[in-house]
Amino acid sequence: MRMRNVEIGVGAFMLAGILALVVLALNVSGLNLSQQSGGYKVYARFDNIGGLTPRAKVAMSGVQIGEVTAIRIDPRMLMAEVEMQIFDQVDYLTTDSSASILTAGLLGEQYIGIVPGAEDEVLAQGDYIQDTQSALVLEELIGKFLFNEVSE
Repeated sequence: MRMRNVEIGVGAFMLAGILALVVLALNVSGLNLSQQSGGYKVYARFDNIGGLTPRAKVAMSGVQIGEVTAIRIDPRMLMAEVEMQIFDQVDYLTTDSSASILTAGLLGEQYIGIVPGAEDEVLAQGDYIQDTQSALVLEELIGKFLFNEVSE
């Protein structure tokens, strides 16, 4: 009987460990089981999006206010167009807000950082953020540095 209790305890411990690994994997992947519904879509065009992917977070002051839902090429402007779903409760983003593609840490995931402006008019469904800053691509930066060193 004592051996059976030990086996049940080990089994429960293993089950708890597997469940903890599944929760950790979901958190690391960015997959969220409790998706926020609603919100409004805004768009921004960038020259270079680097490694930005759909489901990347959209943050303001480090707090997530939405997520990237789609990335495509605008055939008219020949730029990357990013579609963002902003949460309903964030109804104070002004029309002169700016969007930048940032990197979490030195080589971490990329996300969009929003800096609000000072206008009175706020963004609505389907509006575009005009002031954008593209991703900093490390390879381009190194190439420019090496090209400048060689030319000197």
